[in-house]
Amino acid sequence: MNRRAEESVDDKVRLDKWLWAARFFKTRSLASDAIDGGKVHYDGYRAKSAREVKIGARLTITREDGVWEVVVTAISAQRRGAPEAALMYSETDAGRARRELMAEQRKAEIGIREHGLGRPTKRQSRDIKRFTDQW
Repeated sequence: MNRRAEESVDDKVRLDKWLWAARFFKTRSLASDAIDGGKVHYDGYRAKSAREVKIGARLTITREDGVWEVVVTAISAQRRGAPEAALMYSETDAGRARRELMAEQRKAEIGIREHGLGRPTKRQSRDIKRFTDQW
């Protein structure tokens, strides 16, 4: 296949395939499910899986680890290594700051125990529940 044919193929890539290639989701079906569930917005609007991705588009992707706000910088239909996939988008500064703040809040919510102490005893569990107002 010549280079010109490869460029034309990479110019038109579905949103679910791009999300998979950029390593936001492990499988293309997970990417499609996230899009159908309203977890992905394209330029501020709810997207569809077959939406064609264009360079410069703003994507808002909601995942378990936070909300990613990215701008598409490259288009590819092939899934490659993580360093190459990271070149396909650039994360906005505001999005990165918000995602890091949310990660810190999640860590603060979880009670941290010293490594190697094992599971808490029944009495310790009761004390933890009383302290965190889960009773």
